[in-house]
Amino acid sequence: MATIADGVAARPAMRLFERWLTLWVALCIVVGIALGQAAPGAFALIASAEIARVNLVVAALIWLMIVPMLLRIDFGAVGSARQHWRGVGVTLVVNWAVKPFSMALLGSVFLGHLFAPLLPAGQAPSYIAGLILLAAAPCTAMVFVWSSLCDGDPTYTLSQVALNDVLMLFLFAPLVALLLGVASVTVPWATLLTSVGLYIVVPVVVAQLVRRAVMASGGEAALERLVAALGPVSLTALLATLILLFGFQGVQIVRQPLVIALIAVPILIQVYLNAGIAYLLSRRLGVAWCVAAPAALIGASNFFELAVAAAISLFGLRSGAALATVVGVLVEVPVMLSVVGIVKRSRGWYERAA
Repeated sequence: MATIADGVAARPAMRLFERWLTLWVALCIVVGIALGQAAPGAFALIASAEIARVNLVVAALIWLMIVPMLLRIDFGAVGSARQHWRGVGVTLVVNWAVKPFSMALLGSVFLGHLFAPLLPAGQAPSYIAGLILLAAAPCTAMVFVWSSLCDGDPTYTLSQVALNDVLMLFLFAPLVALLLGVASVTVPWATLLTSVGLYIVVPVVVAQLVRRAVMASGGEAALERLVAALGPVSLTALLATLILLFGFQGVQIVRQPLVIALIAVPILIQVYLNAGIAYLLSRRLGVAWCVAAPAALIGASNFFELAVAAAISLFGLRSGAALATVVGVLVEVPVMLSVVGIVKRSRGWYERAA
């Protein structure tokens, strides 16, 4: 969790629930598939609760996911990005000019060609679309944890996350539309813009209004207590969403469990590729290690909550795109923890360049 009143983020501990997120996701897979097989009528009823292609149950859960995370962000910290302009520049290039395009390329190579014979017929474009959604939005919440674990500069982390959130308001929709077009996936513009409004614009506004009200009445300590109280709610909503997704995807997963492993391959490559680019480019430009380490982590991680929401809105609960974004949740924690370990162990090598 970040405390942001003075522009400096506190060092959050990685809670037990977050540290074992991959285990909880794996359990959600089992529970979701079992419930989907045992109570198909209940899942059909949930799927029918839609307005303008937005599932009301999932929308409520996703709001519970996203809003508590956005409470951490102080957009007033964007101005402090000038203090670390080289590190900010590196991360912006990786987040917006490299990561989405590298994911689209990796998805096309692996899922569209190499693994195509092993995937369900006609599903490869949908899986690729999910990967594009996963990579098109930089992570906003868990990066505070990753930065803390590698002793990253808290001011840089805060300002970079706030800046990425501002850019997401304007870049997410056109970037997704461009890459989905390249991947030969039809872009429902009305649904895409609705998703941006529902899952980016409105949650950001609501979170900032709540944040200001809490800060005005109780100060930073009150905000800390609120974010801490809502943290379990956010993660519980994520897991409940995953149970629904796997309930709808259960038949397909039972028939072809290899699909999840195959989708994970381009995600794993993409994380290490983009973390490496950010880290090495920072070293080349003489960026301090305490900035380069979180730069690598911010460059590699994804806002998977938004990706799940957008995939459901654009393609539906039963879509391959929704499944692909969920695979991103499955691999996020262990992979990012490994990146934390790599940058910490290489600190001596990195600083010798100075």
